[in-house]
Amino acid sequence: MKKRFAKRMDAVKPSAIGELLALGTDPSIISFGGGYPDASLFPAEQLESIFIEVIRSPGGATMQYAASDGLPYLREQIAKLMTVDGTPCEKEDVLILQGSQQGLDLAAKMLINPGDVIITEDPTFLGALIAFNPYEPIYAAVPMDDEGMQMDALEEVLKDNPRSRIIYTVPDFQNPTGVTMSLTRRKKLIQLANAHDVIVLEDTPYRQIRFTDENLPTLKSMDTEGRVIHLGSFSKVLVPALRVGWAVADPELLERMGLLKVAADTQTSTLNMAAISLFLDRYDLAEHTNILRSAYVKKKEVMLDSIRLHFPQEVQATDPKGGLFTWVTFPKEFDAAAFMRDVALPEARVAYVPGGSFFPVTQQANHARINYSAQSEDRIRHGIEALGFALKAHL
Repeated sequence: MKKRFAKRMDAVKPSAIGELLALGTDPSIISFGGGYPDASLFPAEQLESIFIEVIRSPGGATMQYAASDGLPYLREQIAKLMTVDGTPCEKEDVLILQGSQQGLDLAAKMLINPGDVIITEDPTFLGALIAFNPYEPIYAAVPMDDEGMQMDALEEVLKDNPRSRIIYTVPDFQNPTGVTMSLTRRKKLIQLANAHDVIVLEDTPYRQIRFTDENLPTLKSMDTEGRVIHLGSFSKVLVPALRVGWAVADPELLERMGLLKVAADTQTSTLNMAAISLFLDRYDLAEHTNILRSAYVKKKEVMLDSIRLHFPQEVQATDPKGGLFTWVTFPKEFDAAAFMRDVALPEARVAYVPGGSFFPVTQQANHARINYSAQSEDRIRHGIEALGFALKAHL
């Protein structure tokens, strides 16, 4: 039989880093590759008791179908969390998603025709590119510095691309760089989006994992025209396996996303939604998040101290104010993917994510994303020392 795939499948390809990262699953390898939280900090005992209680709910209600936009009480709880965080909203403004990753897919499906332009940071979240690619966009990339997306460059990109439909950004502790967008640039981004009539897709899976008292406002809280789609997630603050996230958006946008969600999966798991809802009622999410922050900031400092101690001086790493990653920049001629394949994995027994695939337009091979949240402090020290030894031997 001749397989007649749709044209959009031309843009759906295995990640160039997939084979390399698969090798990182070997227990003898110290992997800094995945965006994993620390599994030892999962609230396993609390969730065990909650799931037993939820499963035994009268009439099996939590194992039945539920409303496609999510359990009403959970939507209300999320609206309260958003309001406490400075983004006032009601449960009617919340759509429950199968992880915030689904929000990326639904937003692109709703807004992008082939040839439309999606503006991203440069580099940007690889998972977003994977979600966007089937809708055949053209990417326009905006360079970053230590305050996030550069607004002068964004303004020029908007002028040069009248088919721009989405500005996609991770403003808090960006994946992959760890950089946070400054308040001045957040305000400017909203001004530019209004002036050029472009939707802003704000992705905030790491927002609660901050290491300082500074809590910059969401882009959604600055939205005066209903053009910001805000995506949030429980994956990093509870457990990724629950796959529960949410979108907050203007009613017309949210309604259309909801219709697409019905077509995609009918609804998010009733059982998982009910478990998260009971967790939020019974336990203090902020207290649990503070435990994560305390652990991750220590791990970040251990990693950065180890990088300063063991890496060649010409290698630079970002110092994030939150999140799970640091972004490492090597000399211009360095190929991080080739080095990982030929040296880091077989000799140092260390894995990371080569940075080239995070660039949507022109790949830059001399970068790597390194995760500090998943490994213990001792394994961070050992892995960075081994990687530094290999770098000094080969640079």
